[in-house]
Parts: sequence; C-alpha cells; structure tokens
Amino acid sequence: SGNYYNQGEIRKKELEQSCCVLGIPASDVTVIDHRDLPDDPAVEWDPQLLATLVLKHIEAKNINLVVTFDARGVSGHANHISLYTAVRYNVCKPLWVPPWCQVLVLESVNLCRKYISFLDVLISCLLPRDALFILTEEETEQAKRAMRCHRSQLLWFRQLYLLFSRYLVVNSLRLL
Repeated sequence: SGNYYNQGEIRKKELEQSCCVLGIPASDVTVIDHRDLPDDPAVEWDPQLLATLVLKHIEAKNINLVVTFDARGVSGHANHISLYTAVRYNVCKPLWVPPWCQVLVLESVNLCRKYISFLDVLISCLLPRDALFILTEEETEQAKRAMRCHRSQLLWFRQLYLLFSRYLVVNSLRLL
C-alpha cells in the first residue's frame, strides 16, 4: 500500500489520481495491503506469496498482458526485483500463467542511458529487444502529469527523473 513512511493512505489516493490522468478507472486499480509485503526498499518479498497474488489478479481480471520490472528492478528497489521474481516464478511453472496472458519485462539500463531522455531512442532502436515503445510528446507530458500526482514521493532526485529519464520517452521490453 506504499506505507514506508506511514503514508499509505496518501499514496493510495495519489495512485488513484495518477491512474485517472492515465485514463485508468479506479475500479481497475487494486492495492494490496498485506503484512508480509511491506513497502520497504530493503525487503525482498516472498516470491511464492506474491506469485499467488499476481496470478489471482490475472485470472480475476482476465488480464492478457503483464508488464513488470526485470531482475534489476530499474532502480534496484528490492520490492521491484521481488515482483519480477514472482512473475518469473509464475511464468516458469507449467500452466501457471494462463495461455492468453503474455509477460513483458521492462529493461533496466545503465545510469547514463537512464538519464539522457529522448537521446536514448536511437540507442534503443539499435539494440535487440522484443518490444519498443516510443512515446509521443503528448504521451510524455501525460506520463509526467501522472507522475506529479505522487506528490509525497517527488523528492529532488525524482524531479530530475521527470526532466531527464528515458523511461518517460522510450521503453524497451523483452518477453519473459
């Protein structure tokens, strides 16, 4: 629930506002508040527990595409890495992920590429990947508006992220 600094309720509202900016209705937003899955950048979550919760959500919502972090979690955040581990656990188990559901993994890039914004488009086009998403200027501005909804998390380095991150312009993914 995003309760690392005891801001769970604030962060839930920020998530709903952010999703609204992206055109995602509140009825499609699920917040998991589980005592064994604390919002803590130093805690690795139990992959089996998380895998079970993710699979239940996929089946309940009839989801056909999952986009998750890779093994480096984009920022090295232990919770992000745990999510990747759980989804990989689901995909590797026979018949765990329904056949109608594909899983794409967001590529973590080095620090230099992470903060060169649109200049990474050329590099990303030249490197192997299964999918490449290049946002239009309008989509980039929409993503920035959505990020700004997370006021409680907009520390100075995230302000830099909004200005320079390639993830607001280009995202390379691979099939899991």
